Amino acid sequence: MKKLNRRTFVKQTTAVAGGILLAPSMLAAKAHIEGSDAIKVGLVGCGGRGTGAAVQALLSGQNVQLVAMADAFRDNLDNSYKQIVGEAENNELPSERVMVPEEHKFAGFEAYQKVLPLCDVVILATPPGFRPIHFEAAVKAGKHIFMEKPVAVDGPGVRRVLAAAEEAKRKKLNVVVGLQRHYETVYQKWMELLHEGVIGDIVTAHVYWNSGGVWVRERQPGQTEMEYQMRNWYYFNWLCGDHINEQHIHNLDVGNWAKQAYPVRAHGMGGRQVRTGKEFGEIFDHHFVEYEYADGSRMFSQCRHIVGTNYRVTESFQGTNGSAPAPGVIQTRSGYKLLNHDAKNDLNPYQVEHNVLFDAVAKGEYKFADAENAAKSTLTALIGRMATYSGQIIEWDAALNSNLDLMPKRFAWDAEPPVLPDENGFYAVAAPGVTKVL
Repeated sequence: MKKLNRRTFVKQTTAVAGGILLAPSMLAAKAHIEGSDAIKVGLVGCGGRGTGAAVQALLSGQNVQLVAMADAFRDNLDNSYKQIVGEAENNELPSERVMVPEEHKFAGFEAYQKVLPLCDVVILATPPGFRPIHFEAAVKAGKHIFMEKPVAVDGPGVRRVLAAAEEAKRKKLNVVVGLQRHYETVYQKWMELLHEGVIGDIVTAHVYWNSGGVWVRERQPGQTEMEYQMRNWYYFNWLCGDHINEQHIHNLDVGNWAKQAYPVRAHGMGGRQVRTGKEFGEIFDHHFVEYEYADGSRMFSQCRHIVGTNYRVTESFQGTNGSAPAPGVIQTRSGYKLLNHDAKNDLNPYQVEHNVLFDAVAKGEYKFADAENAAKSTLTALIGRMATYSGQIIEWDAALNSNLDLMPKRFAWDAEPPVLPDENGFYAVAAPGVTKVL
């Protein structure tokens, strides 16, 4: 696993080359906050994924303590804390592993700022729109970071993450991102052979996230518009970036990983055919995008959120000398299997990503720099959204340098979000040929 991690993350996803580097003295092993040898963890974003990540940190095999929590909503925080305590008890962890006193529980838009001074490692798991703000602050504070994908919702956000990623490298801060296929044995073995050229040059890729969709949170009496959108965040681009960004990024990232490159342009089509209710905000229910790489190869992308349709979440690649029709499977042009990995005994990649991060922190080592790749795979998803929303060909550089900022000008419960409903409660939806995205 160490060999595969090193190959995958140092060589292929822009971690610093040259081997393991010792972290600065302030981050060295046993130089944690307050002189304790425990690794103190703060959680920012107490939804389902944040809760799960906190539990996985506690189960990493290191002396980890959860010491602070933050969320925009206090009820989310309280529910998360209860679940984390329960999971710690179920796994027979010592009670001191979850040490979050009342004065270390913070709610509101600025709550993340209060967590950072209290921890060695911070978990960033809020809706993606906030990731550039939180990541930048965590790097400035000198913290090791686990953050969920995607890492932005627009070009300015991607640029902000890329800049902070460079600063994290300079400070030798470990950054792991929840694109967990990079930490999954079946994908690691698959990519190792693809990068060795066993199917020749990859000329086409097909990537899919077709499913029935996710949760919806109905508007409640007395909510401000800001609170409603924050609660129902999946359906607003300033918070989520559409499902092509929030979920399909996994498959797009695998395509980039196989190509060891990022697309130069995208075009496609999409719409809102079935999921048309006001509770679904402004996002599409399907996207089809054709991505072009600099060598002329193509990645064909599908993602769909429509109940009752075929479920398909996977990737495949076709090369000049063979194909890789499914994760862990590689075959020659005649059909002879070069790899047919049985993943049933593989470790849970959601757990592995925390195991390796906290192992590095405990040893005072600098090993992981995932943020740059995460930002560029996020931009891959965003140029797909821009293409389907506008009906235009979207160039990578134009999207990266776009000044179209989707975020609110002010963060407060009485502030107006960037999009507002009409008199009937419906939100404007992108119209290809009309909508401007750059």
